[in-house]
Amino acid sequence: MKRKKLMGTQVKHLLETVAENGNLHLTEVETDLMQTTFLLGEAIEKLSASFMAIHETVRAQQAMVDALLAGGAAPQDSAAQLKVLEAEIGKHVNAAVTGLQFQDMTTQLIGRTVRRVTGLREVLDLLEGGSAGVLEDASPEALAQVLHNLNAMVENQAQKLESLLWKPVQQTHMESGDIELF
Repeated sequence: MKRKKLMGTQVKHLLETVAENGNLHLTEVETDLMQTTFLLGEAIEKLSASFMAIHETVRAQQAMVDALLAGGAAPQDSAAQLKVLEAEIGKHVNAAVTGLQFQDMTTQLIGRTVRRVTGLREVLDLLEGGSAGVLEDASPEALAQVLHNLNAMVENQAQKLESLLWKPVQQTHMESGDIELF
């Protein structure tokens, strides 16, 4: 009876470990994909607003230039107004660049998601490969040892994967500063 209990304990532990790690990684994949969707939505909104603002400012600037050309003489504040419009265009271009930073962050998220799925597949491949040691006519002690070894390999692979993936998504090297998410 002790052999069955030992075997049952090892099988239960293996199944719990695989299910727990699989669910953990799939939850992280889901979270990363939801965050990616959110970031892409934000980026598109920022880019749209920036490009529309650039268009409006350039249109206002062009209207001022057209008025200057049509009137011949420049009103006194025209140079100052053109400088203001130029600065506004620069501000909107910088906002568009900030929107483009989201592309880098989403690329990092997608890369992390792919690595997580690959790591989960490696855990399952370990389980599949290790199960070859389970022979139908093996003694309960031999089966318990195979299951124990499988447990150790799956836990080790899961810990290795988690340590590789627990890094924040961040953005550096852009004029608008550093951004770090989750």
